[in-house]
Amino acid sequence: MLLNSVGMMGEVVVLGWLTLELTDSPFLVGVAMGMRALPLFFVGAPAGALADRFPRHRLLMVTSAGQALTASALGMLTLLGFVSLAPVLALTLAAGVFRGVEHAARQSYTHDVVGGPALMPGFAVLGVAMRAGWLLGSLGVGAVIARFGSGVAYLAVAAGFLAGAAALLPASAAAPARATSPGSGSLWRSVAAFFTAVRTDRALLGLMLLTGGAEVLGFAHQALLPSMARDVLHAGPEGLGVLNGARSVGGILGLLAAMARGSTLGGGALFLVVLAFFGTSLVGLGVAPHVVGLAGVVLVLIVANAAGALADLLAQSLLQLSVPPHLRGQAGGAWVVAIGLAPLGQLQIGALASLFGVSVALGASGLGLAALAAAGALWLPRVRRL
Repeated sequence: MLLNSVGMMGEVVVLGWLTLELTDSPFLVGVAMGMRALPLFFVGAPAGALADRFPRHRLLMVTSAGQALTASALGMLTLLGFVSLAPVLALTLAAGVFRGVEHAARQSYTHDVVGGPALMPGFAVLGVAMRAGWLLGSLGVGAVIARFGSGVAYLAVAAGFLAGAAALLPASAAAPARATSPGSGSLWRSVAAFFTAVRTDRALLGLMLLTGGAEVLGFAHQALLPSMARDVLHAGPEGLGVLNGARSVGGILGLLAAMARGSTLGGGALFLVVLAFFGTSLVGLGVAPHVVGLAGVVLVLIVANAAGALADLLAQSLLQLSVPPHLRGQAGGAWVVAIGLAPLGQLQIGALASLFGVSVALGASGLGLAALAAAGALWLPRVRRL
């Protein structure tokens, strides 16, 4: 997870910077970021079915290698001078397909490794490793862009993904026994069963809606960081790396707090409270550049992403614990489908920033997320009681 996340966040940094250089448009940066997540909505259900039918650690290695391939292709196109917006979007879209399968397999494989009682602390440990990788990737790739350019930065991203795949090689011989054997039905029937479960289980549907709302209204703020770094704070690519690094630090602090509380962290009610606080902190992020400058923005980003990390941890854990063992992969797929709504958020926040500015876009999204949490508390009692 640590090595893969170096590549994952490095890709975010170089994708945002390269797209902004090519187009000079925060809206098209939002489009490019949306391409990373667009496939998740469509591949989430089949990805969950695959994770229930095939060795999960092997799926993780294959998806890491696939993301390394797409990043290498973009790096070579950039170095050779053939890069344009179209191949950037196409290869980023392809990488998103691999990422969707990876997300579903990783969640269910974590459950295999640590078991249900330790699932929330297990996710927290992986979350800390992920955000440590994000910190290294954001600061490192920001520096690489400034010194060597976006082409070399994409090759560094590919190296991170390859290293993540290699780190799982020892798990091939020592993987824990699967909780269930692959089903005998077709993949299509597994996907159909997933949608039936979503339709009939109100708690599962509610968790998916809240997770999707957090992605659309909360986590979409990362699409504005390139514009904030260049146009608002005038901090350059190194500043963009610092802003993304602050996101990682906040996530680590939030998850360390969760690890300290262990499996007693809480459930649906706490999830709603954390979502509301996440939204409120984004309103503060919109105000911060005009009041406290770069240092204040970094601080608010840390607080906002601590809340975001807790929301993500609670969403993943509640989804995994709400289904029987033979549907763990599909519970991971449900989370992937929900976060696959991210392009809607990245498009809307990019459009708002283009029309009204970065601060207004952040404030509107934050208020929307706080309102969604309040609505969930009123209209989703089964989620509140989890």
